[in-house]
Amino acid sequence: MSADAAESERDKRAAGERAVDFVQSGMAVGLGTGSTAIHATRRIGELLRAGRLRDIVGFATSAATESEARRLQIPLLPAELPRELDVTIDGADEVDAALNLIKGGGGALLREKIAAQSSRRVVIVVDESKRSPTLGLKHTLPVEVLRYGLHAHTRFLESLGARAVLRQGTDGTPFVTDEGNVVLDCDFGAIPRPAELAAVLSAHAGIVEHGLFIGLATDLVVAGKEGVAHVKREA
Repeated sequence: MSADAAESERDKRAAGERAVDFVQSGMAVGLGTGSTAIHATRRIGELLRAGRLRDIVGFATSAATESEARRLQIPLLPAELPRELDVTIDGADEVDAALNLIKGGGGALLREKIAAQSSRRVVIVVDESKRSPTLGLKHTLPVEVLRYGLHAHTRFLESLGARAVLRQGTDGTPFVTDEGNVVLDCDFGAIPRPAELAAVLSAHAGIVEHGLFIGLATDLVVAGKEGVAHVKREA
């Protein structure tokens, strides 16, 4: 591992573990997906084993997170989500100054958004490289679509100004989400009005979900050279 990669991994771990400070015994906790959020899940498992947290129940946002939570012996809510979540800890691919997000680099955007919308508090954990003055400058926008009508969905996204590319898996075949859909990674360039674009995408048939998370994050935990900082969304 290069020095830069090692530093990035340290930052991710610091952010993920710091976010667990928001978790208290008795809570229902959304367990996010990705290389930063997984550190929070592992920390919760560690605190449960040590007896420092009790009566925690998790809600996994992906099959990968569910597998890790079960390995850590974290009790899990069923997929039907029978109760509101007290807090969800998740990562992001890009974060603007208003705590709007681009998510979905790992392909779990649909389940992640369900968890976020069902949570009283949404804590986003990132390293400082994910902060951006305007969404779209650092990361493409994932859009999960039905395979039925795939080319029609692609044409629609391109009509909005995007360059839409079908995401491929490691074996060279189309990447398939946990829900059996495919993902178009859309390069819109800068997205200065993300709420407007989110509304247009949400209204289009065949788009199952998009990676714009608008007004959902309540807190940002960001790690970098100056340490770990906590930013709250302004009311």
